[in-house]
Amino acid sequence: MSSSRDWAPAASPDALRARAAMLRAIRAFFADREVLEVETPLLAARSATEPHLVPFETLFRPAGGGAGLQQRLFLQTSPEFAMKRLLASGLGSIYQICKAFRNEERGRLHNPEFTLLEWYRVGFSLNELIRETESLLRGLLTPSRPTIRSFCCDYRSLFEQEVGTDPINADFPALARAAERLGYPEAAVLCAEARPVWLDFLFSQGVQPKLADWDLVFVTDFPACLPSLARNHPDNPAIVERVEVFIDGIELGNGFHELADPVEQARRFEEDMAARRALGLHEPEKDVRLLAALAAGLPDCSGIAIGLDRLLMGILGASHIEDVLAFPVERA
Repeated sequence: MSSSRDWAPAASPDALRARAAMLRAIRAFFADREVLEVETPLLAARSATEPHLVPFETLFRPAGGGAGLQQRLFLQTSPEFAMKRLLASGLGSIYQICKAFRNEERGRLHNPEFTLLEWYRVGFSLNELIRETESLLRGLLTPSRPTIRSFCCDYRSLFEQEVGTDPINADFPALARAAERLGYPEAAVLCAEARPVWLDFLFSQGVQPKLADWDLVFVTDFPACLPSLARNHPDNPAIVERVEVFIDGIELGNGFHELADPVEQARRFEEDMAARRALGLHEPEKDVRLLAALAAGLPDCSGIAIGLDRLLMGILGASHIEDVLAFPVERA
């Protein structure tokens, strides 16, 4: 028997009205810029390959079909691959507000079902996308924050300043010493000789807490070992064209000058698979439809995904994600 009040929304009526107002403002922002709203499936035959993402999966059993007709499907961790297929079809600049799902932790900043805003601007450089993102976020935050403090800095400079070592050239002993200075001598066992793991750990412990003094922070030019789906920088092979956005020190989203090379994308899929094998994780199939779309021709574009639940937390000054959700997972 459920408790007498667990049927009720976790968020207050004011928070739910603020969510509706935020969604209206986002749609108006993109309508003014003639960016097309699209919708792609939440269920797909393939999932993301990144080692740190765990998708929900299910079986589709057609009525009257035998076991041989069952199809394994995944709830999408992001609409990115499907949206890039739309971009390759010639649709132009697009955006989407949708649900995304990750079968991972639940806590102050995480719910396994969350709301995502993702958009792609054809012909935009990453710097142009950053300026547009800041314009959107300032417009949404200004009613509750008359003064908004923001800055943009490259990853390497921030890392050297706060961690005390070079994230690109430092060897593993130097990274271990940096962790010891931060009070984490056990990191050498946790991170071993995996540079991406080292950098993520040291950034989260040494850099990210310092970003909480600012309303908005844009961190650019990530090391090439943290590429996600970003293009390699044309003038510096040690970095990729990627931006990460923070609000009050909380990660809000990631953006890229989007990778358009199908050969490089296939290579990165293989790297992801190797990392998943090393961790003993399930190896999803490569998304061959995405690779075919890239081969057909992805227009030059930049794109970004923003977590709207976390953004609403920032708008309202909420301390827990449940404060902005009608029905978080434990009340679903």
